[in-house]
Amino acid sequence: MFEQAASRDSRNALTDWILRGGIAVAFAAFGAEKFTDPQWVKTFQQIGFGQWFRYFTGVVEILGGLLVLLPWTVTAGLALLACTMFSAALIWIFVLGQGANAIIPGAFGMALVLFWVNRRGI
Repeated sequence: MFEQAASRDSRNALTDWILRGGIAVAFAAFGAEKFTDPQWVKTFQQIGFGQWFRYFTGVVEILGGLLVLLPWTVTAGLALLACTMFSAALIWIFVLGQGANAIIPGAFGMALVLFWVNRRGI
């Protein structure tokens, strides 16, 4: 019983860190892009909540990426990022009326959920 638990942890530890690092880097980049890319200014203008929402989204993505790096906050970070991605997909579909653009955030959201499920061993 204990041997199985120990082998599972040691076998997946490196892979887990690599995936978490990739998620952190990706979402830090996505979040930072919200502050610098003029295309995001236009997109958030179309959403209609104001530019504060663009800054908020950027901060949430960067924060989620940082939370994924810390072992005791991985679940919170994954949940925050998955909710952000699913919300982005819904906004692309229902607010902006561009359903095809919802595929990417929807896929990221599903990948984050699947990663969480795999980590939990469910």
